[in-house]
Amino acid sequence: MAEEIRPHDGETFVLNSPLHDSCSYAGLDDRSEALGPDLLKESFQQWSTEIPGLGGNYVTVLFDGNGAEVSQLNGEDTEASYYGEALKEQLRAIVQEAQDSGTLQQQWQPFELGVIIVNTCLRAVPIRLRSTGRSIAVLGMIQWGSKVLRAEELVAAARHFRSCLFHRLEHMYIQQLMLEQQQSMKEAQRREALLLATKRLHDQINVTSVLNEIMHSLELLYPSSHVDLFLSQDYANVHVRVQLLSFKHHSNDICARSFLGGKPMKLDQENGDLLIAVPMAGKQAIYGVIRLTIAKESWEEAALPDVVMLAETAGSAFENAKLYEQSNVLIHELQLINELTKRLNQSLQLKEIIQFATAELLQIFHADYCCVLQYDKVSNEFVVLSTNKEELLNQRFAGDYGFCGKILKTKEALIVSDYSDRTAISSKLMHLTDSQSLIATPMLVNAEVLGAILLTHRRPHFFSYDNYKLLQVLATHIGLAITNASLHSEVRRMVITDHLTGLHARHYLDEQIQARQRQDELGALVLVDIDHFKQVNDTYGHQVGDEILTQVSGIIRSVIRDSDIAARWGGEELAVYLPKVTTEQASRVAERIRARVCGQTTPTVTVSCGVSEWRGQDDKISVESLFYRADMALYEAKKTGRNRVFVG
Repeated sequence: MAEEIRPHDGETFVLNSPLHDSCSYAGLDDRSEALGPDLLKESFQQWSTEIPGLGGNYVTVLFDGNGAEVSQLNGEDTEASYYGEALKEQLRAIVQEAQDSGTLQQQWQPFELGVIIVNTCLRAVPIRLRSTGRSIAVLGMIQWGSKVLRAEELVAAARHFRSCLFHRLEHMYIQQLMLEQQQSMKEAQRREALLLATKRLHDQINVTSVLNEIMHSLELLYPSSHVDLFLSQDYANVHVRVQLLSFKHHSNDICARSFLGGKPMKLDQENGDLLIAVPMAGKQAIYGVIRLTIAKESWEEAALPDVVMLAETAGSAFENAKLYEQSNVLIHELQLINELTKRLNQSLQLKEIIQFATAELLQIFHADYCCVLQYDKVSNEFVVLSTNKEELLNQRFAGDYGFCGKILKTKEALIVSDYSDRTAISSKLMHLTDSQSLIATPMLVNAEVLGAILLTHRRPHFFSYDNYKLLQVLATHIGLAITNASLHSEVRRMVITDHLTGLHARHYLDEQIQARQRQDELGALVLVDIDHFKQVNDTYGHQVGDEILTQVSGIIRSVIRDSDIAARWGGEELAVYLPKVTTEQASRVAERIRARVCGQTTPTVTVSCGVSEWRGQDDKISVESLFYRADMALYEAKKTGRNRVFVG
């Protein structure tokens, strides 16, 4: 315990405890490393203001445990500074003896002050640690004249200095404890904030929400810093400080180096700021870099592991959100493919399928324009089957033209992000629509190009890589649907067409006449029979007979309209149904057929024609009755000399 010093009789000190040979201080012990010159000097200054009645004839000097001078206090006498300078070296020797012995040391010696010889007293009192006995300071005093302090008074003064030192040290220790407590509380708060940030990040399953939470957490944890997030993938309009990571910068770009190296990096700025770049990594890849811009004096190196941990947590949360997003996209795409395939298979009409596919593609990809083209191997041309740009409908393009030509050559899909940068390939679609983005893919069936699908948008960089992949999948199903519809159309054409003449089969003619009789008011039928056809076969052979049938069929097709229906009725007999035509009009058509057959066949043959009609007001309307009357008219034409037209 430190003893209390009280003034007595003006300049006398009274001790409350017995005098010891040294002044020990148990309170220092193992904290002696804290006793720097600043602490000793501050304690000495406090002691000098509190110690009373030393008089004017003294010089007090404080030395540290190594004998170095810390501070000096002069009395009020004018000679004090002179004595102090003159006798300081002798005092150092006394101080050294006190340090070595651990006890109070003093020495009397005469001192010449001009012509006067003055007795001076040099004393040194060591201040030691009780546990180790090591001197931590020495209080030295020079006094002159007849009135000097007694040894007990000097020891008491030393003990008072010890008390001041004790209070200073305890105050410093308490401050240190409070600082450590504050640091501990701050660390606990930071850990709690990190835990909450981690929890919030893992609570998010949406990529946009994760990115916003990353920025929000970093701004909360490091309010004095400027936070930027650079991603290797573009996420537009998520946050003003979420940007695309660019690798075109100088090699000293800290973000690019941190991303490629996978390690946190720091860079000092000329303006006094510090750049800290930490990679945001998941288990599968590095997805971006978090960059903090902070003043050097505000940065604590101990905070770097926390930033790294938060970046790793953010990378893991971002990866999970991406996987969740991709799984949802995949599910949506599978549902889309399933629905599209189901609806495509509901129809076998080629025109209907292509129009439906065009509308669906525009909606799925939010494209401005769509163009579906079919490749014609015979002419080596692409034909526009469907598009929402009317000027292009039914147009034909050479097989090596534009993007279709590239698709035909490579049999691979392609994506164009900014057409203004692509001058090597010309495209009428891109120019007419002022489009900048394009995705295009071939429709492949058995590794052969059936056609191509082109989707465009006026905005650059509109289509994503996912759009590019999805279009290829959908194009496969659309190509199969078109192939199926084409095959169905071809099979139907073969079923309803006579393979020799190219005219329709009789059952198709019957079906069409029945359908017309339900919706029209009148119609006419012409039966055509080749005269003496058996004689032609007997004379020239059946091969020539077949050629005659083909020639007559060709003449009939050249005479009738597209809406008229020509068919092979049986053997050498042919039939033509003329919708909404009277007997008089049908007779003129039959006459043209008769005349052309007579003049254009080789070998020359003639035909006889029978004409009949039906009207809505007739009592009995049927295909059988129509054919019966035409057949009777044909019989009359044959009977009256052949090579003529007869109306029934």
